[in-house]
Amino acid sequence: MSTDILLPKLGFSMNEGTLTEWLVADGGEVKQGQPLYSLESEKSVQEIESPASGTLKIAKTAGEVYPVGTLLGTIS
Repeated sequence: MSTDILLPKLGFSMNEGTLTEWLVADGGEVKQGQPLYSLESEKSVQEIESPASGTLKIAKTAGEVYPVGTLLGTIS
């Protein structure tokens, strides 16, 4: 079973965010709770934790702006 990694809504008025950096390489192993990527909103930059353990498959490139709810990758 795989877990989707969706761009979260970090604030009430947030509609999009910048995926600034993946902290784990594509195909890398992650543990639940481990920092997975950095997300910049209009107010801050935050490290987002992995929602599951497994192998990361990256779907979106760092350095781009994406709408809330965008599929960034999966963990299987």
